[in-house]
Amino acid sequence: MIIKENVPISTLTTMRLGGPARFVIEIEKPEEIPEAYTFANERGLPVFVLSGGANTIGHDEGYPGVIIINRMKGIAWAGDAAGGTPSARRRQPSTMGEAAAAGPAQIITVMGGEIWDDVVAYACERNLTGIEALSKIPGLAAAAPVQNIGAYGQEVADTLVSVEAYDTQDKSFKTLTKDDLKFSYRQSILNTTEKNRYFIISLTLKLTSGQMLHPFYNSIERYIAEHHCTDFSPQGIREIVSTIRADKLPDPAKIASAGSFFKNIYLNENEAKQAEAKGCPVYHGHDGHKINSGWLIEEAGFKGKLLHGIRVNEKAALVLINESATGYNDLAKARQEITDTVYEKFGYKLEQEPVEIQ
Repeated sequence: MIIKENVPISTLTTMRLGGPARFVIEIEKPEEIPEAYTFANERGLPVFVLSGGANTIGHDEGYPGVIIINRMKGIAWAGDAAGGTPSARRRQPSTMGEAAAAGPAQIITVMGGEIWDDVVAYACERNLTGIEALSKIPGLAAAAPVQNIGAYGQEVADTLVSVEAYDTQDKSFKTLTKDDLKFSYRQSILNTTEKNRYFIISLTLKLTSGQMLHPFYNSIERYIAEHHCTDFSPQGIREIVSTIRADKLPDPAKIASAGSFFKNIYLNENEAKQAEAKGCPVYHGHDGHKINSGWLIEEAGFKGKLLHGIRVNEKAALVLINESATGYNDLAKARQEITDTVYEKFGYKLEQEPVEIQ
């Protein structure tokens, strides 16, 4: 367990905003989790669990408590879902590129401190489908089930079997199943009814040998048509998604942003028909009907604009870039201007996706 004091939150989050955190604790083993919470409790301090910092906003006044970061590493193949012999092989450079194990469904267990994109790469290299469209989403694996990350027609809820977690209420280690987590669009009990209760140790995912089935998400279909792609294997789709994201989305490690800043608008069937009648493009997928909030922002005239030091991304208006903002208030002003205008023009209320440390 590593303990640091007075760490600027701006150095921990990719939006690069935020004053000092009183303490930052990095967890390297499960048994350190209760110790970290005891450290905070003994000092009467609140706790905030931080992932990779790409979906998180800091405030100028900082955080008077303890920020805990998951640094636990490891990916293991646990066998096929039909009961094959587990190998318990941990991820090592020498195993990369080996063939996927036989059998249609495969179980892998991922420690929460793994970089999420490394988990996707691990699966794709073994020809396992289920998370390839989630390529290049920044952050750690532990954050994936918290807000049910999703992109290009896939969500982590599609493949998640269970998570191992520390229950800060009961002070015990528990297994929570997919049903326990009550997934919905960008939500689970981990960021709603049981927010801050569980510290995620590991994820168990059920993937499938093979490839994604048609229809693909619109952006993927367009790319395939334009570039005459024929490789729809997990690795092939990963390369397509990675290229699309690289072209449209700034790398938060290089350019200050929090990733997608607003959630897409989900509609019921009647609302979807009304939206299309108004000229709004609606995506109809297995996860429901939705309008891309980036389209609404662009149509409202904000694409490429600089608002209070915050730039609306030229290629993907859903992304806000901290170009010259001096503090959180600048971001708040830009956010308000965008949401007010979109509501006035279309009648839809945009909801912020990144969480805030406060």
